[in-house]
Amino acid sequence: MGNHNQMDKFLLLFRMDITEEAQPTPAQMEIYMQQWESWISGIAKEDRLAGGNHLSNEGTVLRRNDVVQDGPYRADKESIAGYIIIKAMNFEEAVNIAKGCPILLGEGTSVEVRKIASR
Repeated sequence: MGNHNQMDKFLLLFRMDITEEAQPTPAQMEIYMQQWESWISGIAKEDRLAGGNHLSNEGTVLRRNDVVQDGPYRADKESIAGYIIIKAMNFEEAVNIAKGCPILLGEGTSVEVRKIASR
């Protein structure tokens, strides 16, 4: 496993269509949640999970000159739905962990992997 103290932290940002018409049925949601729990618990078992949360669908975007957009930022119907922070030895390992994310099975979804800068 190596020394966990020497691991870097990486942010995994989950983007998907959060509009009401794109939401899964309760039956689909149950399957998605099982896949999600399985993926997350696998990361946690290896002591690689350092935090994370789902985000609500409410939000506001502030821009310069007092421009306020109601609702979260939605580019191409992709909005940030949540995030986790993982520990990995390097960027490649973080990307490999991210590739297992079950949201990638859906249409119009993405996982962005970013190293958390120490300074």
